Amino acid sequence: MFKGKNIVITGGSSGLGLATAKELAARGAVVILIARNKEKLEAAKNEIMKIGGSVHVFSSDVSKIESITETFKKIEAEVGPPDILINSAGILREGYFDKLPVETFREVIETNYFGVLNSIKAALPFIIKRNGRIVNISSVAGLMGVFGYTTYCSSKFALVGLTESLRYEMKPLGVKVHLVCPSEFASPMTEHLNDTRTPENKAHTLTIPEYDIDTMVKDTIKGIEKGKFLIVPGKFCRLTILGARHFPAITRFVSDFRIRQVFVNRNI
Repeated sequence: MFKGKNIVITGGSSGLGLATAKELAARGAVVILIARNKEKLEAAKNEIMKIGGSVHVFSSDVSKIESITETFKKIEAEVGPPDILINSAGILREGYFDKLPVETFREVIETNYFGVLNSIKAALPFIIKRNGRIVNISSVAGLMGVFGYTTYCSSKFALVGLTESLRYEMKPLGVKVHLVCPSEFASPMTEHLNDTRTPENKAHTLTIPEYDIDTMVKDTIKGIEKGKFLIVPGKFCRLTILGARHFPAITRFVSDFRIRQVFVNRNI
């Protein structure tokens, strides 16, 4: 499925984007990484080249439609039109709702929602011609609320809605759409978060134990190969989402209990 395909991965310089790029390159794909930081992109490129993969890198800001549109024109001219777009670029902000400024919500929405929307808009003409695929990386936090993630959940819920609707529009055009909803896994983003996250957030998120990134990559690619729309990596995570959908009251009870054990009364 992936051999010889041009696969664009936003947020491809680190985390899940880079790990996925390595696996796809090992399977014979031509991986095209997009991220803002040029130094990180070059480091990622070198990592993939060490395993003998074919890789190209482009610096761009997905939150700016002009920037990402120009980047896809360069990709077509220098590498070729993309067959698959994987939207992995994202940022994570955590904190008490009453302490978070509105600007933080806008920042997260600009990257996690509009960054994906902009990338799809820019890539879509090529993807349609190639009967390709769009893979949007959302989160379990796009399927259920999480303490301290009012910014993050808002952006990921919006992304789930976009992807659900997009699937119906793209199917008659021969474009497959996938929605990936991982739970937390070991990555630079979560390592940085651990220095400042609230105790309630840590207790709530770790209701689902942190996964290793290899499981996330393996289950994501397997889901794409099987043609699944909703891909939830990790067996326990899948069971949790199933329970949340069919027994929401129990899920809220368990979540409330875990939060109550560490709750900090801030006298709002």
